[in-house]
Amino acid sequence: MIGIVGAGVVGSRVAETLRLFSQQQICVYDIEQIVSQRLAGRLSGGKSQIGVVDRNSMKSAKVVVLCGPSPHFLIAKELLNASVSVVSTSDDIADCLNLLTLSQLAAENNAKLIVGAASSPGMSGLLVRQLAESFDSIDEVHVALHGTGGPACARQHHRALSGQSIGWHDGEWLRRPAGSGRELCWFPEPVGAYDCYRGELPDPLLIKRAFPELERVTGRVTATRRDRVFSRVPMMIPPQAEGGMGGLRVEVRGMKSGARLVDVIAVAERVGQVAGVVAASTAHAIDTNKIGEHGAHVLGDESMPNSWLITQICSAGINLHSFVRA
Repeated sequence: MIGIVGAGVVGSRVAETLRLFSQQQICVYDIEQIVSQRLAGRLSGGKSQIGVVDRNSMKSAKVVVLCGPSPHFLIAKELLNASVSVVSTSDDIADCLNLLTLSQLAAENNAKLIVGAASSPGMSGLLVRQLAESFDSIDEVHVALHGTGGPACARQHHRALSGQSIGWHDGEWLRRPAGSGRELCWFPEPVGAYDCYRGELPDPLLIKRAFPELERVTGRVTATRRDRVFSRVPMMIPPQAEGGMGGLRVEVRGMKSGARLVDVIAVAERVGQVAGVVAASTAHAIDTNKIGEHGAHVLGDESMPNSWLITQICSAGINLHSFVRA
Protein backbone atom coordinates (compact mmCIF):
# COMPACT_ATOMS: atom_id res chain seq x y z
CA MET A 1 0.00 0.00 0.00
CA ILE A 2 1.18 3.50 -0.85
CA GLY A 3 0.14 6.45 1.30
CA ILE A 4 -0.16 10.11 0.31
CA VAL A 5 0.06 12.90 2.89
CA GLY A 6 -1.45 16.05 1.43
CA ALA A 7 -4.29 16.08 -1.11
CA GLY A 8 -3.50 19.38 -2.80
CA VAL A 9 -2.20 19.92 -6.32
CA VAL A 10 0.85 17.65 -6.01
CA GLY A 11 -0.93 15.02 -3.90
CA SER A 12 -3.75 14.81 -6.45
CA ARG A 13 -1.25 14.31 -9.28
CA VAL A 14 0.51 11.60 -7.27
CA ALA A 15 -2.78 9.74 -6.79
CA GLU A 16 -3.69 10.09 -10.47
CA THR A 17 -0.30 8.76 -11.57
CA LEU A 18 -0.37 5.81 -9.17
CA ARG A 19 -3.80 4.97 -10.53
CA LEU A 20 -2.33 5.11 -14.04
CA PHE A 21 0.35 2.65 -12.88
CA SER A 22 -2.47 0.32 -11.66
CA GLN A 23 -1.50 0.66 -8.00
CA GLN A 24 -4.12 -1.40 -6.19
CA GLN A 25 -4.18 0.19 -2.73
CA ILE A 26 -3.75 3.93 -2.11
CA CYS A 27 -4.52 5.74 1.13
CA VAL A 28 -4.80 9.52 1.45
CA TYR A 29 -4.50 11.82 4.46
CA ASP A 30 -4.99 15.58 4.58
CA ILE A 31 -5.46 18.00 7.47
CA GLU A 32 -8.74 18.99 5.81
CA GLN A 33 -10.57 15.68 5.59
CA ILE A 34 -13.08 16.97 3.05
CA VAL A 35 -10.23 17.56 0.59
CA SER A 36 -8.97 13.98 0.84
CA GLN A 37 -12.53 12.63 0.63
CA ARG A 38 -13.13 14.64 -2.52
CA LEU A 39 -9.94 13.27 -4.09
CA ALA A 40 -10.78 9.68 -3.15
CA GLY A 41 -14.31 10.05 -4.50
CA ARG A 42 -13.07 11.46 -7.80
CA LEU A 43 -10.51 8.73 -8.44
CA SER A 44 -12.21 5.67 -6.94
CA GLY A 45 -13.10 2.88 -9.32
CA GLY A 46 -11.28 0.48 -11.59
CA LYS A 47 -8.37 -1.53 -10.22
CA SER A 48 -7.29 1.08 -7.68
CA GLN A 49 -8.84 1.32 -4.23
CA ILE A 50 -8.37 4.79 -2.73
CA GLY A 51 -9.26 5.24 0.91
CA VAL A 52 -9.19 8.16 3.34
CA VAL A 53 -7.30 7.44 6.57
CA ASP A 54 -5.98 9.29 9.60
CA ARG A 55 -2.32 10.20 10.06
CA ASN A 56 -1.54 7.29 12.38
CA SER A 57 -2.84 4.78 9.81
CA MET A 58 -0.06 5.85 7.42
CA LYS A 59 2.31 3.71 9.50
CA SER A 60 0.75 0.59 7.96
CA ALA A 61 1.78 1.60 4.43
CA LYS A 62 4.92 0.33 2.69
CA VAL A 63 5.83 3.78 1.38
CA VAL A 64 4.38 7.24 2.00
CA VAL A 65 4.67 10.27 -0.28
CA LEU A 66 4.83 13.60 1.59
CA CYS A 67 3.10 16.20 -0.59
CA GLY A 68 2.18 18.87 1.94
CA PRO A 69 4.02 22.12 2.68
CA SER A 70 7.50 21.86 4.19
CA PRO A 71 8.95 21.04 6.65
CA HIS A 72 8.68 17.27 6.24
CA PHE A 73 11.35 16.35 8.79
CA LEU A 74 9.16 15.45 11.78
CA ILE A 75 6.60 13.33 9.93
CA ALA A 76 9.36 11.63 7.93
CA LYS A 77 11.17 10.74 11.17
CA GLU A 78 7.93 9.39 12.64
CA LEU A 79 7.30 7.19 9.60
CA LEU A 80 10.89 5.94 9.38
CA ASN A 81 10.74 4.91 13.05
CA ALA A 82 7.78 2.74 12.01
CA SER A 83 9.88 1.20 9.19
CA VAL A 84 7.87 3.00 6.50
CA SER A 85 9.77 4.25 3.46
CA VAL A 86 9.31 7.95 2.65
CA VAL A 87 9.31 10.02 -0.54
CA SER A 88 9.56 13.75 0.19
CA THR A 89 8.62 16.49 -2.29
CA SER A 90 10.07 19.27 -0.11
CA ASP A 91 11.88 22.07 -1.96
CA ASP A 92 13.12 23.92 1.14
CA ILE A 93 16.91 23.95 1.65
CA ALA A 94 16.88 23.58 5.44
CA ASP A 95 14.26 20.85 5.32
CA CYS A 96 16.16 18.87 2.67
CA LEU A 97 19.37 19.08 4.72
CA ASN A 98 17.53 17.92 7.84
CA LEU A 99 15.95 15.04 5.93
CA LEU A 100 19.37 13.86 4.74
CA THR A 101 20.44 13.51 8.38
CA LEU A 102 17.82 10.75 8.73
CA SER A 103 19.81 8.40 6.48
CA GLN A 104 21.12 6.29 9.36
CA LEU A 105 17.67 6.09 10.96
CA ALA A 106 16.21 4.88 7.65
CA ALA A 107 18.95 2.25 7.28
CA GLU A 108 18.47 1.01 10.84
CA ASN A 109 14.75 0.52 10.17
CA ASN A 110 15.25 -1.10 6.73
CA ALA A 111 13.53 1.81 5.02
CA LYS A 112 14.30 4.15 2.14
CA LEU A 113 14.10 7.93 2.23
CA ILE A 114 14.08 9.84 -1.07
CA VAL A 115 14.76 13.55 -0.58
CA GLY A 116 13.56 16.15 -3.08
CA ALA A 117 11.47 13.95 -5.38
CA ALA A 118 9.57 16.70 -7.18
CA SER A 119 10.21 18.93 -10.18
CA SER A 120 13.02 21.10 -8.86
CA PRO A 121 14.62 19.34 -7.08
CA GLY A 122 13.98 15.81 -8.33
CA MET A 123 13.36 15.90 -12.05
CA SER A 124 16.40 18.16 -12.37
CA GLY A 125 18.66 15.42 -10.97
CA LEU A 126 17.20 12.82 -13.32
CA LEU A 127 17.76 15.09 -16.31
CA VAL A 128 21.39 15.68 -15.30
CA ARG A 129 21.94 11.91 -15.15
CA GLN A 130 20.23 11.52 -18.54
CA LEU A 131 22.57 14.06 -20.15
CA ALA A 132 25.67 12.88 -18.29
CA GLU A 133 25.48 9.53 -20.08
CA SER A 134 26.29 11.26 -23.39
CA PHE A 135 29.45 12.93 -21.96
CA ASP A 136 32.85 11.49 -21.14
CA SER A 137 32.86 13.71 -18.04
CA ILE A 138 30.80 16.63 -16.73
CA ASP A 139 31.89 19.54 -14.53
CA GLU A 140 29.06 22.11 -14.62
CA VAL A 141 25.28 21.98 -14.11
CA HIS A 142 22.95 24.97 -14.26
CA VAL A 143 19.24 24.57 -13.42
CA ALA A 144 16.45 27.06 -14.16
CA LEU A 145 12.82 26.74 -13.07
CA HIS A 146 9.73 28.58 -14.32
CA GLY A 147 6.30 28.47 -12.67
CA THR A 148 4.78 27.12 -9.47
CA GLY A 149 2.50 24.28 -8.43
CA GLY A 150 -0.10 24.89 -5.71
CA PRO A 151 -0.35 27.71 -3.15
CA ALA A 152 2.38 26.26 -0.90
CA CYS A 153 4.73 26.08 -3.88
CA ALA A 154 3.92 29.70 -4.79
CA ARG A 155 4.79 30.82 -1.26
CA GLN A 156 8.06 28.90 -1.42
CA HIS A 157 8.88 30.60 -4.76
CA HIS A 158 8.21 33.94 -3.06
CA ARG A 159 10.63 33.05 -0.25
CA ALA A 160 13.21 31.74 -2.72
CA LEU A 161 13.62 35.25 -4.15
CA SER A 162 14.11 36.89 -0.76
CA GLY A 163 16.68 34.63 0.85
CA GLN A 164 20.18 33.59 -0.13
CA SER A 165 21.02 31.37 -3.06
CA ILE A 166 23.60 28.66 -2.59
CA GLY A 167 25.87 27.38 -5.33
CA TRP A 168 28.97 25.24 -5.72
CA HIS A 169 31.87 27.12 -7.34
CA ASP A 170 35.36 25.68 -7.76
CA GLY A 171 35.52 23.73 -4.54
CA GLU A 172 33.45 25.88 -2.18
CA TRP A 173 29.86 26.77 -1.40
CA LEU A 174 29.00 30.37 -2.21
CA ARG A 175 26.02 32.29 -0.86
CA ARG A 176 24.72 35.20 -2.89
CA PRO A 177 21.58 37.35 -2.53
CA ALA A 178 18.56 35.72 -4.14
CA GLY A 179 17.08 37.80 -6.94
CA SER A 180 20.51 38.78 -8.29
CA GLY A 181 22.48 37.50 -11.28
CA ARG A 182 20.02 37.96 -14.15
CA GLU A 183 20.38 35.47 -16.98
CA LEU A 184 18.13 34.98 -20.01
CA CYS A 185 17.10 31.32 -20.29
CA TRP A 186 15.12 29.71 -23.08
CA PHE A 187 12.51 27.12 -22.17
CA PRO A 188 10.58 24.91 -24.61
CA GLU A 189 7.47 26.41 -26.16
CA PRO A 190 4.91 27.51 -25.13
CA VAL A 191 6.99 28.90 -22.23
CA GLY A 192 9.70 30.63 -24.25
CA ALA A 193 12.43 32.94 -22.92
CA TYR A 194 12.47 34.40 -19.39
CA ASP A 195 14.88 36.34 -17.24
CA CYS A 196 16.10 34.05 -14.46
CA TYR A 197 17.67 35.04 -11.14
CA ARG A 198 19.50 33.27 -8.37
CA GLY A 199 17.06 31.61 -5.99
CA GLU A 200 17.15 29.84 -2.65
CA LEU A 201 16.82 26.38 -4.19
CA PRO A 202 18.06 23.01 -2.86
CA ASP A 203 18.98 21.74 -6.34
CA PRO A 204 22.71 22.60 -6.11
CA LEU A 205 23.01 20.75 -2.78
CA LEU A 206 21.23 17.61 -3.97
CA ILE A 207 22.79 17.54 -7.44
CA LYS A 208 26.28 17.95 -5.95
CA ARG A 209 25.52 15.01 -3.64
CA ALA A 210 24.60 12.86 -6.65
CA PHE A 211 27.49 14.12 -8.80
CA PRO A 212 30.49 14.81 -6.51
CA GLU A 213 32.76 15.41 -9.53
CA LEU A 214 31.01 18.69 -10.42
CA GLU A 215 32.97 21.94 -10.13
CA ARG A 216 30.08 24.37 -10.56
CA VAL A 217 26.35 24.03 -9.81
CA THR A 218 23.77 26.83 -9.80
CA GLY A 219 20.00 27.16 -9.50
CA ARG A 220 17.82 29.97 -10.83
CA VAL A 221 14.13 30.82 -11.00
CA THR A 222 12.21 33.07 -13.36
CA ALA A 223 10.91 36.31 -11.89
CA THR A 224 9.30 39.53 -13.02
CA ARG A 225 10.33 42.94 -11.74
CA ARG A 226 7.29 42.89 -9.45
CA ASP A 227 8.31 39.49 -8.05
CA ARG A 228 11.73 40.84 -7.13
CA VAL A 229 10.47 44.13 -5.69
CA PHE A 230 7.88 42.50 -3.42
CA SER A 231 9.83 39.33 -2.55
CA ARG A 232 10.97 40.77 0.79
CA VAL A 233 7.48 41.63 2.03
CA PRO A 234 4.58 39.26 2.78
CA MET A 235 2.55 38.12 -0.22
CA MET A 236 -0.06 40.81 -0.89
CA ILE A 237 -2.22 38.70 -3.21
CA PRO A 238 -3.27 35.15 -2.27
CA PRO A 239 -1.70 32.60 -4.65
CA GLN A 240 -3.77 30.86 -7.29
CA ALA A 241 -5.04 27.34 -6.73
CA GLU A 242 -2.53 26.15 -9.34
CA GLY A 243 0.06 27.89 -11.47
CA GLY A 244 -0.03 27.86 -15.25
CA MET A 245 2.35 26.25 -17.71
CA GLY A 246 5.79 25.85 -16.16
CA GLY A 247 9.20 24.80 -17.34
CA LEU A 248 12.39 23.16 -16.12
CA ARG A 249 15.71 23.67 -17.91
CA VAL A 250 18.93 21.79 -17.18
CA GLU A 251 22.20 22.81 -18.80
CA VAL A 252 25.17 20.45 -18.52
CA ARG A 253 28.76 21.24 -19.52
CA GLY A 254 31.64 18.81 -19.86
CA MET A 255 34.01 16.95 -22.16
CA LYS A 256 33.27 14.55 -24.99
CA SER A 257 35.85 13.12 -27.40
CA GLY A 258 38.38 15.68 -26.23
CA ALA A 259 36.15 18.69 -26.97
CA ARG A 260 34.21 21.03 -24.68
CA LEU A 261 30.45 20.43 -25.00
CA VAL A 262 27.33 22.17 -23.69
CA ASP A 263 23.96 20.40 -23.84
CA VAL A 264 20.48 21.37 -22.66
CA ILE A 265 17.43 19.27 -21.84
CA ALA A 266 14.13 20.68 -20.62
CA VAL A 267 10.49 20.06 -19.74
CA ALA A 268 7.47 22.26 -20.46
CA GLU A 269 4.57 21.24 -18.21
CA ARG A 270 2.70 22.41 -15.12
CA VAL A 271 5.10 22.25 -12.18
CA GLY A 272 2.58 20.41 -9.99
CA GLN A 273 2.07 17.80 -12.70
CA VAL A 274 5.80 17.14 -13.04
CA ALA A 275 6.27 16.98 -9.27
CA GLY A 276 3.36 14.57 -8.86
CA VAL A 277 4.53 12.23 -11.62
CA VAL A 278 8.13 12.19 -10.33
CA ALA A 279 7.04 11.51 -6.74
CA ALA A 280 4.58 8.80 -7.81
CA SER A 281 7.17 7.10 -10.03
CA THR A 282 9.67 7.13 -7.16
CA ALA A 283 7.14 5.65 -4.73
CA HIS A 284 6.24 3.01 -7.33
CA ALA A 285 9.94 2.15 -7.64
CA ILE A 286 10.18 1.55 -3.89
CA ASP A 287 6.92 -0.42 -3.84
CA THR A 288 8.16 -2.73 -6.62
CA ASN A 289 11.62 -3.11 -5.01
CA LYS A 290 13.48 -1.25 -7.76
CA ILE A 291 15.47 0.61 -5.07
CA GLY A 292 17.44 -1.89 -3.03
CA GLU A 293 19.75 0.12 -0.78
CA HIS A 294 18.31 1.43 2.49
CA GLY A 295 18.98 4.95 3.76
CA ALA A 296 18.58 8.42 2.27
CA HIS A 297 18.93 8.99 -1.47
CA VAL A 298 18.49 11.77 -4.02
CA LEU A 299 17.30 11.38 -7.59
CA GLY A 300 20.12 11.19 -10.11
CA ASP A 301 22.40 9.31 -7.72
CA GLU A 302 24.05 6.19 -9.16
CA SER A 303 22.25 4.03 -6.59
CA MET A 304 18.87 5.00 -8.07
CA PRO A 305 17.13 3.35 -11.07
CA ASN A 306 17.32 6.62 -13.00
CA SER A 307 16.72 5.24 -16.51
CA TRP A 308 13.70 3.27 -15.30
CA LEU A 309 12.32 6.36 -13.56
CA ILE A 310 12.72 8.48 -16.70
CA THR A 311 10.88 5.82 -18.71
CA GLN A 312 8.04 5.75 -16.18
CA ILE A 313 7.82 9.54 -16.08
CA CYS A 314 7.67 9.78 -19.87
CA SER A 315 5.03 7.04 -20.03
CA ALA A 316 2.91 9.17 -17.66
CA GLY A 317 2.86 12.00 -20.20
CA ILE A 318 5.89 14.15 -19.35
CA ASN A 319 7.79 14.99 -22.54
CA LEU A 320 11.50 15.80 -22.63
CA HIS A 321 12.81 18.47 -25.01
CA SER A 322 16.41 18.58 -26.23
CA PHE A 323 18.16 21.66 -27.54
CA VAL A 324 18.83 21.21 -31.26
CA ARG A 325 21.69 23.14 -32.82
CA ALA A 326 21.19 24.71 -36.23
